[in-house]
Amino acid sequence: MRVLGIETSCDETAASVVALDGVSAPEILSNVVLSQIEEHAAFGGVVPEIAARAHVEALDGIIEAALADSDASLDQVDAIAATAGPGLVGGLIVGLMTAKAIAAAADKPLIAINHLEGHALTARLTDGLDFPYLLLLVSGGHTQIVAVRGVGDYQRWATTIDDALGEAFDKTAKMLGLPYPGGPNVEKAAASGDASRFAFPRPMKGSAQPDFSFSGLKTAVRQAASAIAPLSDQDVADICASFQAAVADALGDRVARALARFRKEFPDKTNPALVVAGGVAANRTIKATLEALCFEAGFAFVAPPQKLCTDNAAMIAWAGIERLRAGMAGVNAADFAPRSRWPLDSVSAPLVGSGRRGAKA
Repeated sequence: MRVLGIETSCDETAASVVALDGVSAPEILSNVVLSQIEEHAAFGGVVPEIAARAHVEALDGIIEAALADSDASLDQVDAIAATAGPGLVGGLIVGLMTAKAIAAAADKPLIAINHLEGHALTARLTDGLDFPYLLLLVSGGHTQIVAVRGVGDYQRWATTIDDALGEAFDKTAKMLGLPYPGGPNVEKAAASGDASRFAFPRPMKGSAQPDFSFSGLKTAVRQAASAIAPLSDQDVADICASFQAAVADALGDRVARALARFRKEFPDKTNPALVVAGGVAANRTIKATLEALCFEAGFAFVAPPQKLCTDNAAMIAWAGIERLRAGMAGVNAADFAPRSRWPLDSVSAPLVGSGRRGAKA
């Protein structure tokens, strides 16, 4: 089984071919990703119109490159899987419409994939994990703890009540005059900082409510920076280190509650695992905190390679394979409309952005 995956939900244009023969481990035959960081850097964040235009210009060539790298022709691909949401609707339209055209011309099945499901299932591609397991998804647009019980079977246990963690990193970087993308640059500055200089709050720590909050922490950073302005390089480093320490501490508290709940709800699971995915999973301080937490709780800590934690098409192709072999290709993707908001768990009540267009989280 070979599936061509297409990903255009934000500021990466990506295509990939993933294969599964039913005997050996799945294989990523190609994974081509074109980042748009340079196009958006001057604006301090992703500009949706620029992102959509860049996808239009690049996607055909990216798909051709992915097929060439995989040594497979389109005739040898069994299905097309494309991200249909959530994300920036302009980019989603480009990717899904391209996938529809290819599928129709080549007479191939088309599977509309939830971007979050791609993240949720990546650990099965890279580490062969068995269901169920716990997922911490931390990215620019999402911060969630999800019980992954099976393909298409997800239960959200916690989400942010305001900002996503990656968004908080980006906004903190912008306040401090650090370049975009914020996450890596905050971490870089924090490496030479004093994490004990600023006593930033640990949002939601100790709260019975399982969710996350980062807007108050972001406000505390702004107030601290304003109080000592103009900032020296050391001031910026100390603020970054203190912010990062607060984030890691708050995350650890929230995840510890989820690990305990997982033990209670799945008492027969002999080898429980915590999977961490999303761009923020690359942060070394956060990763070290979660690794230590998992060790104490008797959980395996699984973090897919960084190139598969950020937006990529291999996870979309793999989600397509998972759905195909489970007999769950889903709705007729030829009639599927892109969704800017598409919760992975459609049962849990939304906490953020519950408006006319649906829930953000």
